[in-house]
Parts: sequence; C-alpha cells; structure tokens
Amino acid sequence: MFRKLHEPGPEHFTIEIDGMPVTAEPGESVAAVLLRQPEAWSRLSPVGRGKRAPYCMMGVCFECLAEVNGVSSVQTCVEPVCEGMRVSRQRARKPIS
Repeated sequence: MFRKLHEPGPEHFTIEIDGMPVTAEPGESVAAVLLRQPEAWSRLSPVGRGKRAPYCMMGVCFECLAEVNGVSSVQTCVEPVCEGMRVSRQRARKPIS
C-alpha cells in the first residue's frame, strides 16, 4: 500500500511484526511501518471481524490498535518504533482484568 521514498539510513534497525522481521527507522511510528506491509491492517473489528488499519495517524480514531511488546490496545500511530520491538496485530478484544 505505502512504501518509503528512500532506502533506510545507517541508523535503521529491526522490529518484529507477527513474528516476521521488518526494517524500521528512528522517528517512525509503528503505524507507519504497519502501513508498508503487504497486509497493512493492525486489528480485527471486535464485532464483524473485519480488518482495520491506521486511519487518522494522530491518535483520534483508535483504528490503529495493536499489541506492542505484550501490551494490548496500543495506539500505534503515536507509538515510536524502537530496536527489538515486538508487534502483533490485534485479533481479539482486550480482556477485562
């Protein structure tokens, strides 16, 4: 869907999305990296199970929720990437504790 306009700089690093290594650069949001993937969705709708993707990119719409480093329902559009980050597309509602 989206692609980088330049090759990753020397500061690039690797994060993991659903167990697959992905290149990211400092300053990118997790949502921006998700949108570059062949399947650019971040979560499934809790009711209809439809695929949802980042939309507003500024923390307003909550379409970009995903699991980041074991924490559910993280707004990926406002979450900066960091080395070794583990991202999982959210496939179920966050359990109530």
